[in-house]
Amino acid sequence: MRIESFLKQSPIFQANRMARRMDASLAVVLEGEELSVFEAMVLAAIFFEKRGEIKPSELAEAFQTTRGNVSHCISSLEAKGLVERRIDPEDARGIQLVLKPVGRRRAVRVVGILDRMQRQLEEAIGGETLELMLKQLGEVEALCAGVANAGRQAS
Repeated sequence: MRIESFLKQSPIFQANRMARRMDASLAVVLEGEELSVFEAMVLAAIFFEKRGEIKPSELAEAFQTTRGNVSHCISSLEAKGLVERRIDPEDARGIQLVLKPVGRRRAVRVVGILDRMQRQLEEAIGGETLELMLKQLGEVEALCAGVANAGRQAS
């Protein structure tokens, strides 16, 4: 296709392609856990909280997604018996997500999988190289946001 050379030269499109392929690879690694990538990340996020509780709005913010996406994910995790919603004792209008015992065990396995992947990446590429790569991607992301903001202000 003619657009291929443009796509190969574009850091935006290349980063997007890579992210989709990495997401697909992670989905394959997580198949045995019967979780989507997002479900696995949500379980890990709840697991890492001090009290093992987190609000859905905090997850949406942390993962840069909508509350609707988080809500669908939570419903799926509830249906699988891994999490439960509880009324926030400090704010009766809000809810907190809590891992059930089986959810905690699954979260431990997921965190172990993610940790092993991280170690393999660090061994293959090097921790400093990965850090530099993330820094550079962050700079590209910030530049894109700046272009988007300038475009919004101009219109």
